[in-house]
Amino acid sequence: MTNRLRTQIEDDEEAGKRLEVEDKTTKEFPDNYLTQFFKSKFNSERATSALPFVLFLALLGMIYIANRQLAEKNIRDIDKISKEVKELSYDYKTTKAELAFKSTLTEVAKRADTLGIKESMVPPQKITLEGDQK
Repeated sequence: MTNRLRTQIEDDEEAGKRLEVEDKTTKEFPDNYLTQFFKSKFNSERATSALPFVLFLALLGMIYIANRQLAEKNIRDIDKISKEVKELSYDYKTTKAELAFKSTLTEVAKRADTLGIKESMVPPQKITLEGDQK
């Protein structure tokens, strides 16, 4: 009884050695007007000479994108601050109205009454000096 697996491996190795490498031909583009135009106008020398300009355009594109994002961020900040200003304006108007209400004569009298100070019932009198009559 022989080892069948070993003989199959050896046979496969011998078959692998016998294989010949086939050369694959490169597939060429069809010869039409468009490919002729690109072959005549664009070659490796022209592509190499245009590389700095292409990199410059890429840099301008990145600057444009960064500028747009910065402008959008500024617009969001302006909207946020304008909402805050509106809210503070409402607070100011409310506080001003409360102050005007609390500084009325009746409200001041109520607060003074809690402190034990009473409102004078005698009207104020004007003090004049005898030498200063103009």
